[in-house]
Amino acid sequence: MDINISLEQLMRKAKADSDLKARLIATENHKEPVEEFCNIATEVGCPIAMGELLALNETFCSNLLKSTNGGATYPIDDWADTYEQFICSLKMN
Repeated sequence: MDINISLEQLMRKAKADSDLKARLIATENHKEPVEEFCNIATEVGCPIAMGELLALNETFCSNLLKSTNGGATYPIDDWADTYEQFICSLKMN
């Protein structure tokens, strides 16, 4: 399953299930937050691998740089963190 589809499904499930939402938000305080997040996602039928999650926005930003005519004139210093974005979105809803 595509990671974007898994993330969309996980968000829908978390919005409909307050216990799942609380568990996902609580991963922020876990010793290994991304690993715990991926474990919970997989447990509820939305398989997400840590490597895929960590690479998602890095790949997107790299593709943006490559898609600019001749390459971007400046490199992107940092890319967004998909895990943090997901948790922030979940907290807002």
